[in-house]
Amino acid sequence: MDIWNKKKRSAVMARIKSKDTKPELIVRRYLYHRGYRYRKNVKKLPGTPDIVLRKYGIVIFIHGCFWHGHEVDSHIPHSNTDFWKKKIERNKQRDERNKVQLRKMGWRVMTIWECQLKPAVREQTLQEMEYHINHTYLEHFKPNPLKTYGIEENSPSLAAEGEAGYGELKIKQNK
Repeated sequence: MDIWNKKKRSAVMARIKSKDTKPELIVRRYLYHRGYRYRKNVKKLPGTPDIVLRKYGIVIFIHGCFWHGHEVDSHIPHSNTDFWKKKIERNKQRDERNKVQLRKMGWRVMTIWECQLKPAVREQTLQEMEYHINHTYLEHFKPNPLKTYGIEENSPSLAAEGEAGYGELKIKQNK
């Protein structure tokens, strides 16, 4: 049973923001202060990702645990249970469709859950996010220096031609 009447509940639900939420602001501030530049809420991409790091080929979704049905930290309200179950299930299916489309377009997709930004685990989550951003960049976008100079990756070393035997080194001492 709801503690508010229908009109009050509607007013409360209408005030819930879909953009610029506190979890989004936490992630965006962290990225900006670490030197990353991004676009936010890019409507041309499936699902309108919260953060788009074009240089790194990464999109980041910051999901609220309730609205997106996080298995770990989600709950269903006691009133109008069937409605909420269906709504949250549709949200989860939509999220998965959007992620599949983005991956087909060549984007790496990252999802950060609201519960991962609680003060106790926030720093670890943000550092892991940054690690994955840098790892992805180095893995896929950083040019290979060997290829830059036309050197095959499996070619023999250029430092020495063939076997180099040095034998004993004799040093002449001046007395």
